[in-house]
Amino acid sequence: MIEMKVAGIAIDAVSRNPIVLLRDTLERRALPIWIGEAEARAINGAIEGRPLERPMTHDLMLNFLDAWGITVERVVVHALKNSTFYAVVTVSQGDIKKDMDARPSDAIAIAVRAKCPIWVMEEVILEASIPVDQDADEAERRAFREFLAKLTPEELVKKSGLESN
Repeated sequence: MIEMKVAGIAIDAVSRNPIVLLRDTLERRALPIWIGEAEARAINGAIEGRPLERPMTHDLMLNFLDAWGITVERVVVHALKNSTFYAVVTVSQGDIKKDMDARPSDAIAIAVRAKCPIWVMEEVILEASIPVDQDADEAERRAFREFLAKLTPEELVKKSGLESN
């Protein structure tokens, strides 16, 4: 899993639908997730820390959890099927942990409010992310190619631990 942060909310230039943009902590990959307008407002409001006169749905959810001594541990975006992202919110009460199925937009809105980490499975990153720092990616590929070019078969066997005595 890769930890990600909310980089912000954007608007799709073609469809005019909001997108929440997650970015890895190294700022190498970004994951765009198309969301609804209400969820975009909820996430953006939490990022900006705007005080509200009345609690919104995600605030109400956290108030319920807090009243019962339940902590939001993390959010995990774990799958992408037929262009739909899937997520869970992990909550705990004492020694008991439970993963709750959630839409990623709701899970992210809760995570921002609860100040808990957002994780994304590597398979989802590989399938749906976009590069943010292509120069760093290319430098990493170049360094790896140089490493392989200098590596002899004997060194490879030695480094792999497959040497026979």
